[in-house]
Amino acid sequence: MRKTLYLKFVLGYLIFGFFGFLVVATFVSSMTLEHLKREKADSLYKEATLIANTYASDLYSSNVSLEEVKKQLDALSTYLSSQIWIINPSGRIIMTTETPLDVEHESRVENFDSTITAGSFYTVGDFFGCFQQEMLSVFAPITSNFKVQGYVVIHIPMADIRASSESLLNISYIMLVIFFLLSLIILIFFTEMVYLPLRKITAATEQYAAGNLHYEFQVDSEDEIGYLSASLSLMASEIARAEDNQKKFIANVSHDFRSPLTSIKGYLEAMLDGTIPPELHEKYLGIVLNETERLTKLTNSLLTLNNLNMKGMILEKSVFDLNSVIRSTAASFEGTCQQKHIGIELLLTGDRMPVLADKSKIEQVLYNLLDNAIKFSHPDSAIRIETNEKHGKVFVSVKDSGIGIPKDSLRLIFDRFYKTDLSRGKDKKGTGLGLSITKEIIQAHNENINVISTEGVGSEFIFSLPVQDNEA
Repeated sequence: MRKTLYLKFVLGYLIFGFFGFLVVATFVSSMTLEHLKREKADSLYKEATLIANTYASDLYSSNVSLEEVKKQLDALSTYLSSQIWIINPSGRIIMTTETPLDVEHESRVENFDSTITAGSFYTVGDFFGCFQQEMLSVFAPITSNFKVQGYVVIHIPMADIRASSESLLNISYIMLVIFFLLSLIILIFFTEMVYLPLRKITAATEQYAAGNLHYEFQVDSEDEIGYLSASLSLMASEIARAEDNQKKFIANVSHDFRSPLTSIKGYLEAMLDGTIPPELHEKYLGIVLNETERLTKLTNSLLTLNNLNMKGMILEKSVFDLNSVIRSTAASFEGTCQQKHIGIELLLTGDRMPVLADKSKIEQVLYNLLDNAIKFSHPDSAIRIETNEKHGKVFVSVKDSGIGIPKDSLRLIFDRFYKTDLSRGKDKKGTGLGLSITKEIIQAHNENINVISTEGVGSEFIFSLPVQDNEA
């Protein structure tokens, strides 16, 4: 494709040049010759008419002598670079500027016919066999007493007109060559601005197709090609990131499944081979049960996340009181909060806050955020849940004063299985999917969720929901 596209453009350029020269050599050549011939004929006809109305007319009126007319016509012939004849209607040559006067020997144009011009005032040819070369002959009638007494005929070689035409054509050829060379700028522009960037883009697509998604290239352009290259590079980086995330996802899933399975297998084998005495079986069976619950929770979280990612997921939206859901969710953590000596403060806008959303999924969002806040809060601290209504939306904030999130981890906390280094010691049973599920739910509602956190100070998660004016 790279060579074909460029060769097509070069071939088009050469075809353009070829047809340009062809047009100049044929159409322009004939048009120029025809134009010069008609222009010369018009000019000579004016001169012939002037001679017919003055010198020739006076000659037939016997007002001037033949010698005087010959002298004047010779001067005009030299000026016009042409031959001037005076001919009777019968074809007898009265006078010609090419030969001296000879009244004793009569010269005649055989088969002379003044209608040869066919309604025009000039003709092209050998003038009834009088010339060896092609001539342009212009007729002007000499009239006296309303009768044609003769004709003034001016001859000029067509070779002279063709020479003038060719000189003009040479100028046209030179201009065409100059234009053709200047048009190379278009070819150079195409090469630099289109072809070379397309080669880079094509090479990049070949690398991406071969699986090298980390291949880097750059096109320094601010037009559509630059936008295309930037979009292609972004697409490749996103695909590479998705591929890396997929690998991490599989690794994390394998790790999170393998750890409890290894524990379960180890404890059961130890109980079977007697390493763990029967009196301790109940204790270790409890540990095995906890590990199976962890596996169940992980499996359910994966299924939930997979369902949320399915295209065309249908939300069971309804109008419900968000404040009531917040209160009931907070109440479900009462026992856990008492154990850790953590308080929950509710700063809710109004008695009721009707919203249009999927109630069960919003309950899951609140549960995940509150569970994380309690999990990473210090004992004897407080968690604040606050709502604020602005511009037809309610913004829900869940803020703790716990360990916080490192700055370099903020953009990754919504990724699947991601856990910060600070959280690993505190969240041994966590799956790393809670915040991913939370983000997917909020985005499914076409809303946003953000986080503000300072390490060692605490974290605040804020998400939005549309307010419904009339609660169903």
